[in-house]
Amino acid sequence: MQQQLTDVRERMIVALDFSSMDEVKKCLERLQGHIRYVKVGMELAYAEGPAIVAYLKEQGLKVFVDLKVHDIPNTAKGAMKSLARLGADMVNVHAAGGTAMMAAAREGLEQGTAAGAARPLLIGVTMLTSTSKETMNHEIAIPGTVEDVVVHYAKLTKQAGLDGVVASPLEVPLIKKAAGDSFVTVTPGIRPLGTDQGDQTRITTPEQAFRLGSDYLVIGRAITGASDPAGVWQSIVAAVEADRA
Repeated sequence: MQQQLTDVRERMIVALDFSSMDEVKKCLERLQGHIRYVKVGMELAYAEGPAIVAYLKEQGLKVFVDLKVHDIPNTAKGAMKSLARLGADMVNVHAAGGTAMMAAAREGLEQGTAAGAARPLLIGVTMLTSTSKETMNHEIAIPGTVEDVVVHYAKLTKQAGLDGVVASPLEVPLIKKAAGDSFVTVTPGIRPLGTDQGDQTRITTPEQAFRLGSDYLVIGRAITGASDPAGVWQSIVAAVEADRA
């Protein structure tokens, strides 16, 4: 399924997997003028607090605050209300928290969004891309295939009123079939050709991910850990655009 995207650079999110503001600033200096969307994960959010989101917004960037909220409904609701006030563009919860929690999270997000402002996208994490079938079956004690569980979580996420899910690109066609083409898919586990797989197990190249129907790609160490981050970014954009031509 080929995505008709106006600009792939708007759909590729760079994961700022750092532990300090200084590291972020150095990275952004090297990528200035190239990237448009970034992700703040737990390590950076816990190290720098809300100030990091404010700083990134000041740089004109869209921000995905990736904290994977998973708690009782009332706590999830309060967390989302706070995240909305930060000005995040995308936030997430664990779909495993259930429909009541996810619906409460959406309610909190709506309450926290300023009048006249766009509500942040709210997506549900299905199964982490580092999780194999063996881990899911024998350690998490969920039977079946990863694909079946991901699709089940996607259906619950849509039922709860969320905008989409986080999943491996490999599962996107099944998710779109189950939840519709407009249901947003955000896909980590992206590895350009020639880069290390790291701790991910269900991965694709950027070109393959868009071909499978991914709406947003999350790419981290392949770019931020490179000796020439801007060069890697440009090569990824060129490869994706050539593949879509």
